Amino acid sequence: MNTTADARTTWDGIYAARPAATDPRPNVRLTETVAELPPGDALELGCGEGGDTLWLARRGWRVTAVDLSAVAVKRLNALARSHGLADRVTAEQHDLGASFPEAPEGPDGTEASEAPEGTDGTDGTDGTDGTDGTDDTESTGGPDGGFDLVTAHYLHTPFDLDRSAVLRRAAHALRPGGRLLVVDHGSTAPWSWNQDPDVRFPSPREVAEGLALDPAGWTVERADAPRRTATGPDGTTAEVTDHVLCVRRVRRTDGRA
Repeated sequence: MNTTADARTTWDGIYAARPAATDPRPNVRLTETVAELPPGDALELGCGEGGDTLWLARRGWRVTAVDLSAVAVKRLNALARSHGLADRVTAEQHDLGASFPEAPEGPDGTEASEAPEGTDGTDGTDGTDGTDGTDDTESTGGPDGGFDLVTAHYLHTPFDLDRSAVLRRAAHALRPGGRLLVVDHGSTAPWSWNQDPDVRFPSPREVAEGLALDPAGWTVERADAPRRTATGPDGTTAEVTDHVLCVRRVRRTDGRA
């Protein structure tokens, strides 16, 4: 059992088995990282119940939230409407291994991110380099430069997913000055679906290295492993470790300003 259909069925079942959240809490690593940033366009990968999306929207961010689960997406759109945030939240269903959210429209109604000069708007996966002189490693971002913030909290799955490719694409989807925040599990909580005692948690630096980003275009602002007291679905608490990576895009790498 390892197909996209299996994954959708599994995650739909997980969310459907839970009561719909009415005011989900944001993740602490998001709030501590983003609280002082000016609002802009944000993308949340793996939005789940939507606590991070709603927190951002309440602070003026325009948020595109994606999840593989249709149940999660439908609930979040309804929740955004109930909180008066429908104009700032768009929840979409995506299999991130096959599709990636488009950049939001700019103030003039055009897409905030356009294909670089010398490309046909594709992501360069057709075997050509798709650029005006750079190689494919610089053009795998697909929708390039449309977001000020991309967040991915605990984007772990037992199903096949090239996570490094997804996060690399997310880094390319940033505007200059934008940030990619990746928060991973650094320890196993008692309520985790993965209780394998031999599981290994890559460090934030290892995750950054796996993205293979050009240091001329991106810089690591944070890579650490803070601990916190977490509360599980049944109300129990435990001390857990988060692996936190924050990457900032410092400039474009496709030749445009």
